[in-house]
Amino acid sequence: MKNNSKTSSAKYIFVTGGVASSLGKGIISSSIGKLLQSRGYNVAIQKLDPYINIDPGTLNPYEHGECFVTQDGAETDLDLGHYERFLDTPTSHANSVTTGKVYQEVISKERRGDYLGKTVQVIPHITDEIKRRVLLLGNKGKADVVITEIGGTVGDIESLPYVEVVRQLRYELGAGQVAVVHLTLVPYLSAAGELKTKPTQHSVKMLLEAGVQPDVLVLRTEKKLSEDVRRKVALFCNVDKDSVVESIDVSTIYEVPLKMLEQKLDETLLKKLNLNPDVQPQLDDWREFVDKLHHPERTVSIALVGKYVELPDAYKSIIESFVHAGVRNNCKVIVSRIHAAGLTDDNVAEKLKSFQGIMVAPGFGERGFAGKISAAQYARENNIPFFGVCLGMQVAVVEFARNVLGWKDAHSTEMEQTTQQHPVIDLMEQQKGVTEKGGTMRLGAYPCRLKKGSKALAAYGREEILERHRHRYEFNNNYLTDFEEAGMLPTGFNPETGLVEIIEIPSHRWYVGTQFHPEYSSTVLHPHPLFVSFVKAALSLV
Repeated sequence: MKNNSKTSSAKYIFVTGGVASSLGKGIISSSIGKLLQSRGYNVAIQKLDPYINIDPGTLNPYEHGECFVTQDGAETDLDLGHYERFLDTPTSHANSVTTGKVYQEVISKERRGDYLGKTVQVIPHITDEIKRRVLLLGNKGKADVVITEIGGTVGDIESLPYVEVVRQLRYELGAGQVAVVHLTLVPYLSAAGELKTKPTQHSVKMLLEAGVQPDVLVLRTEKKLSEDVRRKVALFCNVDKDSVVESIDVSTIYEVPLKMLEQKLDETLLKKLNLNPDVQPQLDDWREFVDKLHHPERTVSIALVGKYVELPDAYKSIIESFVHAGVRNNCKVIVSRIHAAGLTDDNVAEKLKSFQGIMVAPGFGERGFAGKISAAQYARENNIPFFGVCLGMQVAVVEFARNVLGWKDAHSTEMEQTTQQHPVIDLMEQQKGVTEKGGTMRLGAYPCRLKKGSKALAAYGREEILERHRHRYEFNNNYLTDFEEAGMLPTGFNPETGLVEIIEIPSHRWYVGTQFHPEYSSTVLHPHPLFVSFVKAALSLV
């Protein structure tokens, strides 16, 4: 394979993790990106995931958390959501790489004969394909700095090819072109009253054995690092003391860029990459956001009714969208996750009576569907602001059909294949012959035209919008007239297909369902209009 490493004009920062998973590599990567962006650099971030799945599209949220969807329809790791929320820049297929994708491409090339009969091996063929994907963002010419987060933990057998790629690129691109940030855990032993650095030393040793010397160590800790601890880590890990950075637990992820700025992490990296560190970061908007987040004027309670409520990351983008919308409304949004399977017509009033707003979350499958129906009915009948997203919108449609139109057999054919009389939610016609699950949905951004006088139009302030989808089933347009006459109005349509994208009940305080996922496009500096409007409506009940 031809090596294009020398043609890249961008600088590269690799973020690796050690000791334990879930230390926050995505947040550190996003924070570095935000700081460099605030200094005027064009930044691109990508995630290398070691799992063999092609993408997280078929992974259970309990396994991997939320599946994030990009504008061009890539189903990706939830860290890409962090990238977008921090940098306010959309990601794409190119920003998400998995071992499954890499091996799929290499095997396809082998079957075509592209390797001219050579033995296909991890080195160089797998590593070359990883390098090609890493360099792709830099070779496009738009990014000054490409930040690449490597999933998993150093020492995992799945991560070895990715660490080898870091070693090769540092050699091929030369001095000042690549920097490595290694995030580790410094545990606190309460019995001894000490922070322990030995796990970090062992983690760095594993990196060194793979031929990679980290430039910066970010130490995740729940206690302040003393100067002695910093010096010890620097000495035994071959880094400057100024390159040992503390990442202490904070109350919100949005503080992390400011904490990294205080320790000059961005300045350290710019110097190592031979980039100008003299331009001061412009973070006034970010500081204002964090300040408002810490000093809300009011509090509002929202019930999030879903089926994956035991794992917060399953609804990560929704939770963060409420944070953004709360700040815009100068309030704190307290989101309580309510398991849909535990809701019934008999207990729904007792379980939801204390909330000023009810959201029915997206999801797939029949488990919890009846509970979601009960939640939608309770919100509708009691004039409580309601927001249904994707399946939540479909729940609202089925509930309305059953209890207002009187069609007790109304259902979604996703849940009940034998629904013959009133399949108000049905499979897209082009999907009816599809049997495989992966990548078969309506994915990515689609246009939507809003109706005049709708709450959606009032929220967005424009008639044409573009929103991201992840679903197979749709509102059945055969019943449009019936719904309109009964008081549930479709207020957003796909202008090309006529598919219903938004439903509302105008007579209600705020009752909106969207077939798309608005949470995917909410960012710190641009909260999603529908979340802002929903929270504002809920505040009217405080």
